[in-house]
Amino acid sequence: MNPAPRGTPQTLFPPQAHHSPVVPVRIGILADTHDNLPMVDRAVARLTALSPDLALHAGDFVSPFVVPRLAALPCPCIGVFGNNDGDRGLLAAKAGESGRVEIHGSFMARLIDGRSVALLHGHEAGAVEEIAGAGIFDLVVHGHTHRPSVTRQGHTLLVNPGEACGYLTGRGTVAVLETGPMEVRILEI
Repeated sequence: MNPAPRGTPQTLFPPQAHHSPVVPVRIGILADTHDNLPMVDRAVARLTALSPDLALHAGDFVSPFVVPRLAALPCPCIGVFGNNDGDRGLLAAKAGESGRVEIHGSFMARLIDGRSVALLHGHEAGAVEEIAGAGIFDLVVHGHTHRPSVTRQGHTLLVNPGEACGYLTGRGTVAVLETGPMEVRILEI
């Protein structure tokens, strides 16, 4: 793809290639798995029961042996790195080998069901608020605090699924988002 000529405006989200009606998508959301394999398995089972079309992981996988567990989801899983992800090269390699898990550095922006979505871990001070406050995203998914929350900043929906690992709060949680009505539920695992 050639860059646009100088002075030509570019868009962060180029138009979608097809013109068919958008079908609502069910997105499973998790974060902060922190190597707790029994809880990762429970999170995968909980999300699988909901038949998601896509899963988003907001970082802190921690070690590569979490990736095959996430690859058991019945849908693609897209994630970003968190501040506790150690060997990022090996995590990315394991994700690539899985054929079902993708890790997109520390930040990902994508159109999903015609909605602009940002995915980040959220450990950089002020990053979540700044990204949400920019007003260009319909949805900002983040983790890091280990506390589930669903809030709005202007038209932007912010979702933190809480911690799948359950280490800090004593309870593992995930979230599910229906893109049609943009409704979110936080679910215990």
